[in-house]
Amino acid sequence: MNYPKINTIGGWICFIIAATTYILTLDQSVSFWDCGEFIASAYKMEVVHQPGAPMVSMIQRLFAAFAFGDKTKVAYFINLSSALASAGTIMFLFWTITALAKKTINKKNETLSNQNIITVIGAGIVGALAYAFSDSFWFSAVEAEVYALSSLCTAVVFWGILKWESQAEEPTADRWLLFVAYIMGISIGIHILNLLAIPAIIFVYYFKKVASPNWTGILKAFLLSIFGLAIVQFGVIQYLIAIAANFDYFFVNKLGFGFGTGIICFAVLVIGGLIYGIRYSILQNKRVLNLIMLFTVLLVFGYSSFALLIIRAQAKPNLNNYNVDNVYSFSRYVGRDQYGDRPLFFGENYNSQKTDIKETGEILRKGEHRYEPAGKKSAYVFADKTPLPRMYSDKPEHIRFYKNYMGFNDEHQPSLTDNLKYLFSFQAGQMYVRYFMWNFVGRQDNEDGQHGGTDGAWLSGIKPIDAIRLGDQKNLPPSIVENKSYNRFFFLPLIIGLIGAVWHFKRNQKDAGIIGLLFIFTGIAIVIYLNSVPVEPRERDYAYVGSFYAFAIWIGLGVFGLKEWIFEKFTPKRAGIFASALALFAAPVIMANQGWDDHNRSDSSVAKDMSVNYLKSCAPNAILFTYGDNDTYPLWYVQEVENVRPDVRIVNLSLFTADWYIDGMRRKQNQSAPLPITMKQAQYVEGTRDIMYFQDYKVAQHVELQQILDILLSDNDDDKVTMSDGSKYNVLPTKNLKLTVNPQQVLDTGTVPKEDAGKIADSIQWTFNQGYVTKGTLALFDILVHNHWERPIYFTGAMPTEQYLGLDKYLYTEGVSRRLLPLKPAPAPDESEPINVKPMYNNLVNTYGFGNIKHANHLGRQSADDVAMFSNMFAGLLSGLVNEGDITKSKKVADKYFDVIPDQFYTSRQAMSSFYFTEGLYRINDLKRANELINKSADYFDKELIHLADISESKGYLASEQNVRVYMSVMSQMIKLTDTFKQRELSKKIEAKYITLLNRFSPFVAG
Repeated sequence: MNYPKINTIGGWICFIIAATTYILTLDQSVSFWDCGEFIASAYKMEVVHQPGAPMVSMIQRLFAAFAFGDKTKVAYFINLSSALASAGTIMFLFWTITALAKKTINKKNETLSNQNIITVIGAGIVGALAYAFSDSFWFSAVEAEVYALSSLCTAVVFWGILKWESQAEEPTADRWLLFVAYIMGISIGIHILNLLAIPAIIFVYYFKKVASPNWTGILKAFLLSIFGLAIVQFGVIQYLIAIAANFDYFFVNKLGFGFGTGIICFAVLVIGGLIYGIRYSILQNKRVLNLIMLFTVLLVFGYSSFALLIIRAQAKPNLNNYNVDNVYSFSRYVGRDQYGDRPLFFGENYNSQKTDIKETGEILRKGEHRYEPAGKKSAYVFADKTPLPRMYSDKPEHIRFYKNYMGFNDEHQPSLTDNLKYLFSFQAGQMYVRYFMWNFVGRQDNEDGQHGGTDGAWLSGIKPIDAIRLGDQKNLPPSIVENKSYNRFFFLPLIIGLIGAVWHFKRNQKDAGIIGLLFIFTGIAIVIYLNSVPVEPRERDYAYVGSFYAFAIWIGLGVFGLKEWIFEKFTPKRAGIFASALALFAAPVIMANQGWDDHNRSDSSVAKDMSVNYLKSCAPNAILFTYGDNDTYPLWYVQEVENVRPDVRIVNLSLFTADWYIDGMRRKQNQSAPLPITMKQAQYVEGTRDIMYFQDYKVAQHVELQQILDILLSDNDDDKVTMSDGSKYNVLPTKNLKLTVNPQQVLDTGTVPKEDAGKIADSIQWTFNQGYVTKGTLALFDILVHNHWERPIYFTGAMPTEQYLGLDKYLYTEGVSRRLLPLKPAPAPDESEPINVKPMYNNLVNTYGFGNIKHANHLGRQSADDVAMFSNMFAGLLSGLVNEGDITKSKKVADKYFDVIPDQFYTSRQAMSSFYFTEGLYRINDLKRANELINKSADYFDKELIHLADISESKGYLASEQNVRVYMSVMSQMIKLTDTFKQRELSKKIEAKYITLLNRFSPFVAG
């Protein structure tokens, strides 16, 4: 057999299989989370969030061109770039596995025997396709995220260093090292996860160049690898820019030159120094120095892709994160200053006492003619610190989690032992091992498992083992069994990978150690370095795909272990065939079979339809306030790319605290006029009015918002509070706010229809719900005061209620968003969200798209949550129409509900919202459908509660107490509702289930 030819063909076959898989399961439009931002930014060459991904934007823009002017296809072709990049990763993984396998079983310059060729190719196919069908990698392969291209860079870099190793004695071998350097430089413009391959690269070089490695040399190589990683991540990416900033400061502020002069001077010095170093290394025949110089040049050359962001920032595009138009903002941008610092090796606990604040540096901004101070960097001084602080965040939701998870009381001060327990049990266990097991053992469901419970757990499918971990597995509830993410691999991929690892360490400790190093640095090392907080907005498994990549190598090499240990009595050729076939079915085939349905996004369009719904339900020229990723990024996509409702101004409240974002809101964007913000830039520039605290002046009456705005914007010392250090700050003197309403103005602008003129309030009065005002809140106040009801104002219904600033009783639900209306609020006892029935009916019945949720093959967690949100909207609208006595429209709403809402309950939230919908059905006398729906809801909760009762009885304590109490409460409400509407038979049926469950739970519930 011709091994080189077969090896090449094998790699391309893996590419074709992976590419076909990803294209068939590809998301046809925008996905949730960051994808909308990346697509929009690529399409118009805009600037994404820190720390930037310019290479991704350039590559995605190239693929967007294949839409040939059809804007609705732009997202598909950009998604396609991820699919092809991911398929490329699989191809290079195949060649990496075959290279490692060939090197391990074959002496140099020997020809591989036919039976060994079969096993080597079999190993490559098994390992590569196992990774292709792994949960986390597949997820990123079918959407427009950075992780597909990042994985491709990692695969190419590792393959490249193995190519160098195989040709190291040849005169031209070093070109592979330079190739690796350039790809790593390019990868910085994609994602810095690729840099974690540096330690493995250094060890490949060390083992190749050192004939007799010893422990001292290995330790030195390890320390050098850490140093090399730090040099690139900090020295090149961050400090290179920081030094350039200092040069520019000196030339601008000290010598009086123009902006950028110092940067040019610094660039000349760097380029000149590198040229001199290269020339010197050649003349003096210093090979290592020459490699270092060339390596640095290519690394920086690849890193230069970030120039795109600086160039585009000058054009002031609509999406212009951080406005990186000068060296200081660029330095903070790549340094991820927006995300703050986390203690790593030594620091505070969540309840460490703050004793002082110390300055840690000065923040500078670009002024009109020079760099100006924008404030001081500061950090708290704590009374006590601990090594390896893992529970350090003092946010209330994080503190609650730490206490509940670790069983701490209020007075407990976490020790080093406590922090280590938390590190191993939660950060490493729940937030890494769980992800690892998802990929190679199986997965219970796609619920969020960051809270430490059994949601989102790994599940093998071997009941005795799963029962020990999760409780009785004989009666799995529908939330698991009917979830398409209920994937069971029966430990087979994991076992094969462990066999491969053991075989590799026995046969080639050096290479196995390198793979192990790659596995650790891209897995557990990230856990330690990131020191992540709990209760993140989403699961973070994508951060660890590098370690899954390394383990997939061992899955491939597991073929050799199977061949030598299980099929040892067969002939070598048959052993290779049988081992390859067994591993193929035990890993990639079962993974593809189990994972296809929950990774197939080809028939769902929830993200796109939801974002279109947000925009189309707004009145003309509206201002729409958003908050999170999923109610912002997809909207950016449909507006920037598909040109949906370009008159609506999207304002993200999370970004509204930044001066550069307020600058953008004061400019025209698309067809949207500038926002009515009257503040001068000097009043909100970085370092000015970043935060203004509430100081209670005991003002009982509500104060006009214009007066509050004047006080907060005042530069008069009499309107400020003097601090202990003599500095003066604006403060919020009262939380009781008022905005006087001109009824004629409200009617003239169409904010309130003439038939509702009697409902207009004289003023809207509310209590501000936060203890401080940010410059974003200040800008929002400015808009409220000077908008004069000319532009409709909406808040998305998905944001946390505290972001409504206390205006809740004036925010009327019209569907996915809530509109600010100056109407007389409902009487105090009515605590439900006010509904604007007429536009809400039009939106739900005539305007909204529902993302094919009724017939989609699978809905991810976010899409499933949106189903529950739709159900709640239908329930609220039906109730509102019934209260108005409009039975005809009520029946149309009921018909629409059953037309678009799935029959399957994806989440307990959907089951609850469906139950609440039944009250409206009973009230319009739709008894048949009401009984069917409430019976289905009751069966759902009955099965969920039986499962929880099984677990409680097997463990001897109440499992998921909150769920038990909520579900039992819902069943109790079902009994009352069916009894109220005289559905006696159904009521008795539910009551019988309720009593049975109550008896089962009573031993575990006090009282």
